[in-house]
Order: sequence, then C-alpha cells, then structure tokens
Amino acid sequence: MRIKILMIGIFILTMLLVGCGDEEKNSDKETEKNSTKTEEVAKIPSVPTDDVIVDDNFSNLQLSEVNKPVFDRHTIWERQEAGLPMELPPITEYTQGKVAYLTFDDGPDDKVTPIILDILKNYGIKATFYVCGNMVETYPNVLRRIYEEGHAIGNHSYNHVYKELYPSTDNFLKQISYTDEIIKEVIGVRPLIIRTPGGRAGMWTPDYEPLMTACGYVEHDWNVSSEDATSKKPNPQEIIQLIDQQTNKELKDGAAIILMHSTAQKANTAAALPGIIKVLVDKGYNFGVVTPMTPQPW
Repeated sequence: MRIKILMIGIFILTMLLVGCGDEEKNSDKETEKNSTKTEEVAKIPSVPTDDVIVDDNFSNLQLSEVNKPVFDRHTIWERQEAGLPMELPPITEYTQGKVAYLTFDDGPDDKVTPIILDILKNYGIKATFYVCGNMVETYPNVLRRIYEEGHAIGNHSYNHVYKELYPSTDNFLKQISYTDEIIKEVIGVRPLIIRTPGGRAGMWTPDYEPLMTACGYVEHDWNVSSEDATSKKPNPQEIIQLIDQQTNKELKDGAAIILMHSTAQKANTAAALPGIIKVLVDKGYNFGVVTPMTPQPW
C-alpha cells in the first residue's frame, strides 16, 4: 500500500512538473503556431478505414484483429484536463498463431522511409513506424503518408538523445508527451504505443514503467533484430540471414517483433525488406501492427 501511495505521489508530482514545463514551452510558440493553424488543420488527413480511434473511456480497445492501428484523439494532458481516464484498462494480449511485426525506428526521413512504404504497399503489408518528434517536424508529409496508408505509428521520443532522455522520468515523459503533440498536429491523433530509445531493458530504472502505465502508454521492445543500427553494418543478404536465424526458434506467444530502422543511412534495410518478407511468409507468419494488445517480446 505504501508503495502504491508513493507511486501515485510521484506520478502527480511529475504531471505537475511536466505540465508546467510544457505550458511554458507551448506559450512561447503560440504566436508562431497561430499564424499557420488554418493551414496545418487543412493538411490533417482523414482517418484510414481500418484504424481504431479509442473512445474517451478506452472501451473499444480490446480488438480481435492484428492489422488495425490504434490511436487516440486526446493527448495525455487533454485527458487529464477533461477528467478522462489516462491509464488503459486490462487488455488481453493477442496470441493467435504466428504474427510478424515489422517495426521501423528513428524516422521518418525522405529517402529510405518512402522506399520502405513503396515495398510494403506492393506486398499489401502493414508495419509499425516508431517516429521521433524532430524527424516528424522535418518530414511531416512522410508521416502523413505512413498514416494514410494504414500503418501503425509509435512514439520514439523527440530527439533520441540518451543524455537528455534518461536523467529522470520527468525528462523522458516530457519528450514523449511533446512528441505526441507534434504527431497530433500532423495527423490529428496520437499513438498509445511507445518504444524506448536503446530499449527498455537497458535504459529504464524501476520507476519508469509505473509512470508510463499511469499515463496510458504501452512500451514494446523487440525479440528479433536486423542489427542495422550496430557497428556490424550488415549488407542486405546478411540482414535477411539474421532475421531468418532468429525466427527459426519458437518465439514467445508466436510474436516476432522485428527491429529495423528507416533513416537515410539504412538503405540496406530497405533493400533487404522483400527478402525478409519472403522468409517470414515461407515460415507461415502473418503480419500485424503493434497495438496495446501486442504481446511483450519476453
């Protein structure tokens, strides 16, 4: 009970600190935003047919399909102000059959991400893009395309800079919530899913997960890696082989959550993607997008 009370106290304190910080930041930018507000609203795309927009109470969050992206019309601060639930209700994870989740971090960019989107469109496959706020600011039209073509979008922090993200939960939440606002300005909704830069296992201390849960975020790391962001710098065939090897074993809940990246330096990843898809299809995998009901990789 004492631990629970302490966590609630930490959460409330963090909310107050972050709320004040964001209010100052937003007020500084208000004049600039107002001048382009009409133009930005006009650019917000309509909701793709297969997307699920959660209702105020998250009552439509339990899904039976793995290829429907999930978004929220409210940011966490809008939910707080309106007195709406912030923490998600209990969710049953999807564990039916073998599902491959193609995930791409660090984008969007205007070179490799469009190539990846072209390939996915050609194969009729939906993927998940964990985007950074600063990249969305630079390439908003690419994010719109990701959204319009029915892919899932996750929050991958604002700038991916470890020394700015991990001094405290306060720093981390500020970047996540600010990136939500940036995403919502572009597509009209924000994600419920996040991915921790560097991975939760290596970066989070025990106080991160309770706070993220209290704010309604679901974090997913990965259990299959392309190693395209390592010093190995694998070529396309090596990337295919790495994913082939890692999916030879039985994975938890049949879920292959595959880590890849979609930035200008990852042309090898795009080149490997058709081969990756073939390997997975040959092994009997279906394809899904990450949502709150996606199983954890471990």
